Amino acid sequence: MDKKAQGLSLTTIIVAAIGLIVLVILVAIFTGQMASFGIGISRAAKAELATLKLDYAECHPSRGMENRFLTALNKAEEAEKGLVINAFERAISSCAAQGDEDSCETHFTAEYEGITCTWG
Repeated sequence: MDKKAQGLSLTTIIVAAIGLIVLVILVAIFTGQMASFGIGISRAAKAELATLKLDYAECHPSRGMENRFLTALNKAEEAEKGLVINAFERAISSCAAQGDEDSCETHFTAEYEGITCTWG
């Protein structure tokens, strides 16, 4: 009796293993680049905030307002980013219009409800 084994050839197994290794490498590269893209967006928002801070007066937006601004800017589509920046600029002006520490730290801006300005 002459029986032949039925199964996958060695060549097929090697090609499948190489294909699997290549797939794992591609996934690792792609996910690494996606993470760095997210970091780039965050850095851009922080750079925009740093630029806007140059206009701060003695009374200026609090950290809570800044954090809400950064979150909104990171989530905004490209066309909406200008609106987010304009709203924060209005908050800067609204805070700056407060003449003393008491009025500053009790002042709420229309753009950032529930968060007061800060003095100093």
